[in-house]
Amino acid sequence: MRIVWPHLTLAIAFTVATLAAVPAVSAQQSSKIPAWLQKHVGTADGQIAPIVLQRARALYERKRRQGKVRNPCYFAMDATRPSTSRSGKPGRRFYTICENRKSFRAVSSGYGNGRKLQRANFSNGRQCARNFSNAEGSKLTAGGSYVTAETRTSFKGYYRSAGKRQAFHRTFLLFDGEGETSNARERDIGGHQAVFLRWQCRFKNPKSPHADKEGYVPFGKLVNYTGGRSNGCTTWSPSVSREILSLVKGRPTTLYIYPEGRDINAVAKAVKSGKSLSSAGLYWNATCLKSIGAPKFWPKRQLQPIINAWRRSLPKQPPLELPICK
Repeated sequence: MRIVWPHLTLAIAFTVATLAAVPAVSAQQSSKIPAWLQKHVGTADGQIAPIVLQRARALYERKRRQGKVRNPCYFAMDATRPSTSRSGKPGRRFYTICENRKSFRAVSSGYGNGRKLQRANFSNGRQCARNFSNAEGSKLTAGGSYVTAETRTSFKGYYRSAGKRQAFHRTFLLFDGEGETSNARERDIGGHQAVFLRWQCRFKNPKSPHADKEGYVPFGKLVNYTGGRSNGCTTWSPSVSREILSLVKGRPTTLYIYPEGRDINAVAKAVKSGKSLSSAGLYWNATCLKSIGAPKFWPKRQLQPIINAWRRSLPKQPPLELPICK
């Protein structure tokens, strides 16, 4: 058997780096987690980091005691994880946990892509998120506590499927936040399937209930961005989206998204000082931390004036008028 020592050294180094980014879990904390769920706790693909699970469970229990939720399941998301796993498949960072059923599921989800403005660049790459914010218009993910609310279904246009024009409707699950995420509705933050319709033209269909005053409806191409970036919303594949919407219909539940502003600032401070995250009791996905260097949280009070000034500087544009479909 041939052993290539440099590869082995790299593998060991990666393992050590990954473990170093996970905070220690006390015996008391660990005992509170059911045995069947403990096997899903970790940093590997498909697992949930200890701190993410602890906070998600605490939020769920608090809201259940308050009578805010009765759903037997709750959600969590780890926005520090990469978009693509080592296997090349979408990275799993969104979790559905139903403890009474002993059910745990990890799926892909998008994170906020941000913006690149002249006064501030808070854009994110496709693989790992570096920037986070709770500012309206930032198009960034804001970690913290949420409760699922009502849904809204809207018509997006027509697309071609199986040789026929089909109407595309997308359902949006609203989130109500608290603390840093209390402006979730102001930001139009929620969850929906990772599909949008890229408009190309319009055609006449006066019988359509969605036609404009001249009888035209938009037509375009469906784009699936499962596991990629979003405008700050939580996005899932079409099949997962249907399952989640069914799960919360008439039964709100909690969603905890990691990291919060305090986590981001603490990790950035530790990186700057050269301290290991484990010694500081902090967590960040090791692969993404290596990629981004250090995360950055842009608080609303800092970023909102910049976004507002940028919006005011934009020249007025005439209403979009799509060409007629050929």
